[in-house]
Amino acid sequence: MKAMKRSTLATLINATLFSAVAGTSFSTLAADEAPAAKSNQLEVIQITARKRVENAQEVPVAVSALQGDSLDAYSSAGMDIRFMNAKIPSLSIESSFGRSFPRFYVRGLGNTDFDLNASQPVSLVVDEVVQENAILKGFPVFDVARVEVLRGPQGTLFGRNTPAGLVKFDTVKPSQEFEGYGSVSYGSRGAVDFEGAVGGGLTDRLSTRVSVLWQEKDDYIDNRAPGFEQDDVLGGYTEKAARVQFLYEGDDFTGLFNYHVRDMDGTPIAFRGNAIKAGTNDLADNYEHDVVYHDAASRATQQVESQGASLKLEWDINDLTLTSISAWESAEIYSRADIDGGYGASYLPDMGPGFIPFYSESADGIPDQDQYTQELRLSSNYAGDVNFQVGVFYFDEALTIENFSYDTYGSTPGELNGYVIQQQDTKAWAVFGSLDYTITDDLKITAGLRYSDDEKEFSADRTLSPIGGSALYLTENPSDDHVSWDLSANYKINDDVNWYARVANSFRAPSIQGRILFGDEVTVAESETVTSFETGIKSDVLDGQGRVNATVFYYTMDDQQLTAVGGGANFNRLVNADKTTGYGFELDTEWVLTDNLNATFNLSYNNTELKDKDLAVDVCAQCTVTNSLNSAGQAVLDGNSLPHAPEWISNLTLRYSREVADGEFFTYADVSYRSEINYFLYESVEFEGKPLTEVGLRAGYAWAEGDYEYEVSAFVRNMFDEQQSIGAIDFNNNTAMVNEERYIGAEFKVSFF
Repeated sequence: MKAMKRSTLATLINATLFSAVAGTSFSTLAADEAPAAKSNQLEVIQITARKRVENAQEVPVAVSALQGDSLDAYSSAGMDIRFMNAKIPSLSIESSFGRSFPRFYVRGLGNTDFDLNASQPVSLVVDEVVQENAILKGFPVFDVARVEVLRGPQGTLFGRNTPAGLVKFDTVKPSQEFEGYGSVSYGSRGAVDFEGAVGGGLTDRLSTRVSVLWQEKDDYIDNRAPGFEQDDVLGGYTEKAARVQFLYEGDDFTGLFNYHVRDMDGTPIAFRGNAIKAGTNDLADNYEHDVVYHDAASRATQQVESQGASLKLEWDINDLTLTSISAWESAEIYSRADIDGGYGASYLPDMGPGFIPFYSESADGIPDQDQYTQELRLSSNYAGDVNFQVGVFYFDEALTIENFSYDTYGSTPGELNGYVIQQQDTKAWAVFGSLDYTITDDLKITAGLRYSDDEKEFSADRTLSPIGGSALYLTENPSDDHVSWDLSANYKINDDVNWYARVANSFRAPSIQGRILFGDEVTVAESETVTSFETGIKSDVLDGQGRVNATVFYYTMDDQQLTAVGGGANFNRLVNADKTTGYGFELDTEWVLTDNLNATFNLSYNNTELKDKDLAVDVCAQCTVTNSLNSAGQAVLDGNSLPHAPEWISNLTLRYSREVADGEFFTYADVSYRSEINYFLYESVEFEGKPLTEVGLRAGYAWAEGDYEYEVSAFVRNMFDEQQSIGAIDFNNNTAMVNEERYIGAEFKVSFF
């Protein structure tokens, strides 16, 4: 039966964790297009990253991928994009907004900036379209074929803001075959998660696919602040998203249209005042996951709307392929929260939990954001030793940001007492090219070059300040250009082992912050540049029953853009560090242990260090700082590691399956670990996050009847309910954010062909 063929391949699906890419297309062959694997061996993974079919093991880029069982298991429990945290070597993801505004870190490089025009050194690309604004990066993950993470600078072919790496999503594309699926799960706290897709041919050349997502969870966190008691006030959300695609396939031409939309209505992540016990990094004795003590919880809300469209046109002209990708993205958000995480203040009759120097209720919003991108590239498909691709890229974004502050204890509670509107317009363009040259049958080299030009026009207009500041209007107009480059080589040691080496240079354009509700300064960070060196081995061992990929790397970054958050006021300040260094290694392994049992084991080590004797930042109000302080009472950062940069990340998975009756029983277990992290640029006892280990388990039964496949399963995430702080706010008390509690659920899925 067709179902049993798919079940056999399912035992090998984790082999796709080791695909690699080196070009702009980044598309892969579908599972049924890849060469069939021998029994009890890992699949040979084929990719078309450079417009021709290549073995992923022979492409000189450090990359890992998620798809199949791994992707299904990790994204269980209605999780947003943060489900990938610590699931791939050297990758961390966190957010102080909750289900929106994820922040990515690769090899220790990221950005803790919580302002809505924050730039990040890790780019997100979805269906070959860059998602620049942080709100766009939070689009839900559904009907996705694969997720791939490229580590190290990717500035030559992918361009904007990729000095650390790239995260890429490829959704399932339309096909002529009528097929689809629907799945629904129910779990802890009454959470419901539904997704589905259907597609097929409309004519012999035109096909379509429609994908939908609906997730819902009721508020479950009670507010017990005296005088503000309310049950079930925080923690819930309703998330709806959809995608429709049309694919036209002619003899020498293909066209793909993609439209997607998102609507999320919920509450922000729960801030918990003084949830960290003073002098330790333990949670406070009175911590309860479903309880907060807020004086503004009733007004907390988070609403996100986004939509976008793209058109990819591709012509095959003899031995050349001409590709055009035109795209538009737009997002809106309004997020309001009790930032101090408590009630009252030291100058009011009551306060808690613990010492609250002052209350803070604020909101941020994007009423209007529009991003337009255009890429045009020409790629060769020659049968000889030389191939190339050249292209041009254009980026245009208009962004409006609003910052609000509210008087929680005024004559009208929650009345506006501060307002700033920011306007940022960004225009960037680039020309790029790469050349692939086969020197011998065993040695191949690739060289790439890109020229980028970036300009920003920024203004911040304050009409009302909560700290008594007068009206203020400030502008900044930074610009810069840069030549990025890379050079790599791949050498086939034998049929099973490939050695590669790569050196690459990239940059991040100037960044601006103008959150002047609580200050009078707009800060600008100059461009940062990075040069990275890496080498590694990609190998198939044990006659195809094992795969071991290992990479070592070293990089230096000049003028790294850093964000000094908090330190006495609820705003960010951008700074540049003279130099940052990082080094480490990454290990991807996969094993076919038996006909029924597969395993993967991934490990990474990252050491980062700031090198700037004069760089110092403001520190927290109540925490125990362990850095040396200068004469101004600021922490000296020289020698510190980067924030949210764990030294160790590890992940282990086991998948067991066995044919039972007319179907298949399966179980999938995973364990992820990341070592301790610093939340901020300075180091302190309270704001060092403890090591975090999370365990997941999924088990079920799948069977087929005619053209339908069915699956029932039960799953648990964070099985041992490990609860600890994963982030913090430092400007007035030891306010913490805590990881998701244990989640138990069950799912039913039907697929048809």
